[in-house]
Amino acid sequence: MSLSELCGRIKDRQALLAVIGLGYVGLPLACKLAGEGFNVVGVELRDEVVNKVNQGISPIEGKEPGLVDLIASVVETGRLRATGDYTELSDRDIILIAVETPVDNENKPRYQALHDVIEKMGPVLKHGALVILESTIAPGTIERVVIPYLERSSSIRINRDFYLGHCPERVMPGKLLANLENMSRVVGGMTPETAETMVVFYKTFVKADLDPTDCITAELVKTTENAYRDVQIAFANEVAQICEAVGGDVWKVRELVNKSPYRNMHLPGSGVGGHCITKDPWLLVYGVEGGDVPLRLIPAARAVNDSMPNHMVKLLREALRLQNFDLNGSRVLILGYAYLEDSDDIRNSPSESLVQSLRTLGAEPVIHDPYVSEYRGDVYQKAIGCNAILLMVAHQEYRMLDLGRLRAAIEPGVLIDGRAVIDPDLARQAGYIYRRIGRAQD
Repeated sequence: MSLSELCGRIKDRQALLAVIGLGYVGLPLACKLAGEGFNVVGVELRDEVVNKVNQGISPIEGKEPGLVDLIASVVETGRLRATGDYTELSDRDIILIAVETPVDNENKPRYQALHDVIEKMGPVLKHGALVILESTIAPGTIERVVIPYLERSSSIRINRDFYLGHCPERVMPGKLLANLENMSRVVGGMTPETAETMVVFYKTFVKADLDPTDCITAELVKTTENAYRDVQIAFANEVAQICEAVGGDVWKVRELVNKSPYRNMHLPGSGVGGHCITKDPWLLVYGVEGGDVPLRLIPAARAVNDSMPNHMVKLLREALRLQNFDLNGSRVLILGYAYLEDSDDIRNSPSESLVQSLRTLGAEPVIHDPYVSEYRGDVYQKAIGCNAILLMVAHQEYRMLDLGRLRAAIEPGVLIDGRAVIDPDLARQAGYIYRRIGRAQD
């Protein structure tokens, strides 16, 4: 099938689609495409996810507006089904890959999931199919990894027997469907004709700009975008620590800085998590390390942001000492384990690092999170017998806490706020020893 024929099938909603990986990216993408009238097969190796999807139940918890109703609707109409069988890809005209692309302990890309997908997909790849990688990858990965692996596993040739492109996802938990529709996309194709065909496809559900380009540019744009965010957050976190040291308030400083035109100081906080910002800066610099490009800023930003959970421990330790309490032996209530407010996504959660540090120092962490099944429960019951609270995530539930009721269970009542969720005056009125990141001690 030619690209022009594929464009016709896309416009008529006759193109058969597949999405490999039904996680935070792939599941809403598959649902959205099915909702636009396409026949979609979702490939997922986790049996529990396949079973839930085929029952019309979302395996993603947390607040995801529209997703629960959409998945129920498209499964009921038969436009979406899930499977673990790669042979069901043999008739698919477009295959989208949305699998994790983490980095290892040395910050090098670990593409095992991507390799596995290519090895299983290649032998059943339809001639004339368009393969689109939505996962975030290091610059040069399409050329160095995807093309040779896919040609070898499929025994067919790119731009002759199949087509390939890279359109990196731009979604965030809590806004998955909205981001799919309203975020602009960089559409990279291995040829200009491939990129233009991809634009035709993405126009079926994206309302924002679609910018056709080549694959290396698409790889660079996505990794640069998240490295930029990481650097900006690190700047805010470093300014927060300066404010603590000199007697300032970073939240007021940020407000006034951002009144100046063209300024956008980011929010400081208790740590950076998730699958993107924690690893995409390393993907950006991968391949030039040890070469002619001196890498200073991006690794330094990563170090600053990785240090913030330990900074929370430092603030806690200092506050406890003022009350003649030792961190060793203390029970500490951790509010929030997901990396993002009102989400169940715990990937690279700063709270995980925090918990490890507390245990190493002899403290006993007690964890609460309304969206993470392992840590749900009555927050007031969990507070009983604790000596301090560390607020790590700005879940909506924590903005509505009964501070007096919570304080009755905590002695000596230390509260460290890593997200500026709690009103300082209300905290003091309730009898807390209150500390906030970026704010000098009262």
